[in-house]
Amino acid sequence: MRTPIFSSLLAVLFMTQTANAAGPPPDAARLQVALRRLGMVGRVLYVAAHPDDENTNLLAYLENVALVRTAYLSLTRGDGGQNLVGAEQGPELGLIRTQELLAARRIDGAEQFFTRARDFGFSKSPEETLRIWGKDAVLADVVTVIRRFRPDVIITRFQPEKTDTHGHHTASAMLAVEAFRAAADPKFHPEELTGGLEPWQARRLLWNKSSWNLKPDEDLSAFGKLDVGLYNPVLGLSMGEIAAESRSMHKSQGFGVAPARGPIVEYFKVLDEAPAAKSKAPKKGTKPPGPLDGLDLTWARFAKTSAVRALAEKVARAFDPAKPSASIPALMELDRALDAVPDASFRSQKKYEVAELAAACAGLFVDATASEHEVAPGQALDVTATVLNRSAAAVQLRSIRFPFEAAAVPFKDQTILGQRGDGAGKAFELKQTIHVPADRAPTTPYWLDAPPAAGVYRTPDARDVGAPESPPALVATFELALGGRTVSFDRPVTFKWTDPVMGERSRAVEITPAVSVRPDTSVLMFPDAAPRTFSVRLVAGAPGVAGVVRPAPPAGWAVEPATAPFSLAKKGAEATVSFRVHPVGKTAVAGVVRVAAEVGGARYTRGVVPIDHAHIPLQTWLADADVRLVPLALEKGGTRIGYFPGPGDEVPASLRRVGYEVTLLDDAGLTPASLARFDAVVTGVRAFNTSERLRAAHAALMSYVEAGGTLVVQYNTNNRLAPLTDALGPWPFDIGRDRVTDEAAPVTFTAAASPALTAPNALGPHDFEGWIQERGLYFAEKWDPRYQTVMSLHDPDEKPLAGALLWARHGKGTFVYTGLAFFRQLPAGVPGAYRLFANLLAGGAAPHGK
Repeated sequence: MRTPIFSSLLAVLFMTQTANAAGPPPDAARLQVALRRLGMVGRVLYVAAHPDDENTNLLAYLENVALVRTAYLSLTRGDGGQNLVGAEQGPELGLIRTQELLAARRIDGAEQFFTRARDFGFSKSPEETLRIWGKDAVLADVVTVIRRFRPDVIITRFQPEKTDTHGHHTASAMLAVEAFRAAADPKFHPEELTGGLEPWQARRLLWNKSSWNLKPDEDLSAFGKLDVGLYNPVLGLSMGEIAAESRSMHKSQGFGVAPARGPIVEYFKVLDEAPAAKSKAPKKGTKPPGPLDGLDLTWARFAKTSAVRALAEKVARAFDPAKPSASIPALMELDRALDAVPDASFRSQKKYEVAELAAACAGLFVDATASEHEVAPGQALDVTATVLNRSAAAVQLRSIRFPFEAAAVPFKDQTILGQRGDGAGKAFELKQTIHVPADRAPTTPYWLDAPPAAGVYRTPDARDVGAPESPPALVATFELALGGRTVSFDRPVTFKWTDPVMGERSRAVEITPAVSVRPDTSVLMFPDAAPRTFSVRLVAGAPGVAGVVRPAPPAGWAVEPATAPFSLAKKGAEATVSFRVHPVGKTAVAGVVRVAAEVGGARYTRGVVPIDHAHIPLQTWLADADVRLVPLALEKGGTRIGYFPGPGDEVPASLRRVGYEVTLLDDAGLTPASLARFDAVVTGVRAFNTSERLRAAHAALMSYVEAGGTLVVQYNTNNRLAPLTDALGPWPFDIGRDRVTDEAAPVTFTAAASPALTAPNALGPHDFEGWIQERGLYFAEKWDPRYQTVMSLHDPDEKPLAGALLWARHGKGTFVYTGLAFFRQLPAGVPGAYRLFANLLAGGAAPHGK
């Protein structure tokens, strides 16, 4: 049984969580749009599989033209994809893409939700996807989001029938179709319905057909259509302009786009309708309905809301951009009228919107900042609450409740002076020292707090399901009187600092462990029995932290010393202790060293990992302090490697772990003279896609190979958005979209005598055991016969693919193109991947002339 929802107010908190994210204060234009939205109660939920799957054109239109509350439900966080802005993969990439989606929503105005589903990489069928995810678990999450958000319309990005697309895509539509009815079924996960949630039947389910791949003569008679590219004169922007800025936040995917300023026609097909609202089959010649056609999305759908409707219209009509504070009395009158709305969800949500709009109309700055960005359990922290009135409105401060305090600080007749024609009044500030309870758990994203299952993240508290991120660790609550009404504002406690380039930056205050424990590597490779060293970095989250670091090696391994003492006098102090680890005897197998810092009777086994990119707020998570030990039998050819990195490339560090001398190449290093000193040259994944200079260096690279060098080109993409027309090798070959997603797919050697498979390491089936996520991607699909293919592999029930590895002798040297996913396997410590890559670097029997 899933944990029940405990509070009906949770639905409101769930919906407003994204809205509380830091963003620019609304200008008069956005205020006017938001005020007009008070008269609308419609909601639309858009459903797809990944970050970047959403239709930002449509989201921008629904929010800013149709004025309906809109949300995007991404089933995954994109953690199985690739990264063009850094080296982060897995959970860390999921954190980046989560924040990119939230940044996009701050631009287009929609909200953001997720399920617990993990992005395990490309899937070729929805059956595989649903099997790995666990269909019932993810379906239950989709239903939870529907019951909380209560949409009138649900729209899928993909069609529910199997097509030539990602299995996650099709599965997302299939789950939306089933959830459309399941959310209304009181027998589906009834435990949710004991805490305030109710069954919810959306009125219409549609498929939003992708318009970019329409055929010129395609029959679209079954589709409704809608121009979503309209211009909003209040905002001074078309929806295509807003959407382009929103979509361009998907920077880790390289999805920056140019704005569209003309019509943008979207197509919709009805997949299902609520039983009570099913429309008759349209008559011949009648256009199919669009998303909102025929639906009443105003307050008129609720009984006894005539006063609310009239006041909402009054507020929107009377708004004066030059004097927004004049709208506060009418807003407070609307707030009072909302008390009579019988539906708790709509009532609470609209009262929240009214309060925030009243604060914006008053130019209120309500903020809570801390003296430091982190605090450990049991420690104290100074928090400053600030209220600034930048209008002529009458504002009184009633109370401030600081985090973890049992009672609020009351105020009597505390007027916050605003602008009176002689400049703005001073800000009211109150500083208080708070104490974090000793039993408070350190903060980490809720879905990363427990080890995941194969297909889903474990979320012990069902109240978190669907939320884009964890609630703020520290929250201050302000009560203010505006227009005769007392309204409440929650503000997360943040830490702010000034960056000399970016200006003011802020980050959420975190509760940190008393000591952060971070090994300098997550994997140690043992190509021989010689000891290897790893270091552990300790950072104090509190003053006066002392103890010992104790690594616990697996059977067959020894770590020296057994313990290492440390003492950190001040908060923020750092220390590093080092250990040597080696196999005992000749039978050691792969295992994990568990590292713990013991302080008094407490053990600390995780470390704070920061993720800092300029386009998203700074993120941290707590990673286990584990070091994986991997023995492997490895022979190397030449060890001097020149490496031209691709985006987010960890292969150079992986090669250094096993004894290669790796020099990173830049544009200046792509000359015959510079390349001649290397035994092999490697280009990272997508390097040719992202580097114009590398593409222009073809002649120099081929000259290097002809003279006896080995060039290994890892995969590049070639598609309609980014065609790769430059030559990569000595003879032509075309890169396609073929891939093998089953990491355990059998591999057949088709040229068993090839040096790629024999020298200096004799490879066998065991070398393809233990691979992660996939075998490879972007294989060659056509090639000149002078290239040799050495292996064949395929996913179940598919044709064999030979383009994973092209091998060619050219002059005295060797050229290799490979789509095998070494960029995943080597950082993960897969032994067979190292042995195969060593063979590629050796160039077989090719004389290197060094």
